[in-house]
Amino acid sequence: MLSAALSARLERRGIHYAWVIVALTFMTGLASSAALGLPGALLQPLSKEFGWSVDTISSALAVRFALFGLMGPFAAILMERFGLRNVVATALGLIATGSLLATHMRALWHLVALWGVMLGVASGMTALVLSAVVSNRWFETRRGLVVGVLTASAATGQLAFLPVGAWLVEHHGWRMAVWPVFAACAVVAVAALLLMRDRPADVGQAPYGMAPGAQPPAAAPQRVTWTTPFAVLKEASGYRAFWLLAGTFFICGLSTNGLIQTHFISLCGDAGLSAVPAASVLAMMGVFDLVGTILSGWLSDRYDNRKLLFWYYSLRGLSLLWLPYSTFTLYGLSLFAMFYGLDWIATVPPTVRLTAATVGREKAGMVFGWIFASHQLGAAVAAFGAGKVRAALFTYNPALFAAGAACLVAALLALAARRKEAAGSEVVRQAA
Repeated sequence: MLSAALSARLERRGIHYAWVIVALTFMTGLASSAALGLPGALLQPLSKEFGWSVDTISSALAVRFALFGLMGPFAAILMERFGLRNVVATALGLIATGSLLATHMRALWHLVALWGVMLGVASGMTALVLSAVVSNRWFETRRGLVVGVLTASAATGQLAFLPVGAWLVEHHGWRMAVWPVFAACAVVAVAALLLMRDRPADVGQAPYGMAPGAQPPAAAPQRVTWTTPFAVLKEASGYRAFWLLAGTFFICGLSTNGLIQTHFISLCGDAGLSAVPAASVLAMMGVFDLVGTILSGWLSDRYDNRKLLFWYYSLRGLSLLWLPYSTFTLYGLSLFAMFYGLDWIATVPPTVRLTAATVGREKAGMVFGWIFASHQLGAAVAAFGAGKVRAALFTYNPALFAAGAACLVAALLALAARRKEAAGSEVVRQAA
């Protein structure tokens, strides 16, 4: 097998195959998140071509956020039953197919089916749950850093691709903007089929950083069924920290994907800024997010994760409250992009580590899937609600103020999460 040969070759050079898995997961996040973020650049073009209102389109697209999140717990089941390689390749294949079919849509239900249901389900098959599973299976040390790197790929893909998409829309029409997403998903799907493996044992290695002679954690039992996520949810719901993390992550989605990713270009359009410069500001956020989320992963290995979340949510809330007063100049938007972008999704590494500290490492992926579902439900609420607010009041300001205030509430909730609930778990000792 190609992966076994590559693993042996890399091992002779002192490189663990876990980093190949990280690279594949990073590219998967970039490709799938680019597809997830692209519709944010298409609100105005779709409205002009089909006569659909912006709030109608954003309401239809809110479906993708809800399904993207709700697939999380079941994505963990799919990965256990069918393996990372099959799940990743299938998800990317569905995204590529849905993107291509969308270029031929003519009715609103086509938009809901292709970019609501199909894109939501396919992207949710990997999403952030894949990052949690990879970090816990393949790494004994540096898990926080790995989660930070992989999480950054998801947000950066959503934001960094938008300027390219906006430029293609402006010069060649919105259908042409879909083709790079299709190509990226197809290429990464092939790479995953060739090189992705489920666990270190598949290439004859122990998890990265495991002490010599130590035994890797046993693989999860294969008796899992579609009711398993609900049993895990029932167990996790007994922990106060689970509800606090789910609540803060709901607000996280409310203040990022659903609001800024979906409506920022339209918001800038209301202020007289065209799509390409507005998308460039989003790309700037993506650059700062890449730095901030990787740094967050490094910090989450070393400092109190509750305090990190407090600062992340506080700074995000303040930046959203300030945005309406930025005057939408280059200076004002650049300042917003820096502060907001640094913690766009920097909340994920400490949330993943607190989840593992609560329920144990082997269940962390599935439990985090439920917490991530809360995140995407928040995103769906914001995508729908901000569109309705703009249609009714001709301004996004009330939605921005509400999201900013909610972030300040999330900052306080994060401090209330306990660090040590899973007594006896080795992960507990590493979470602080």
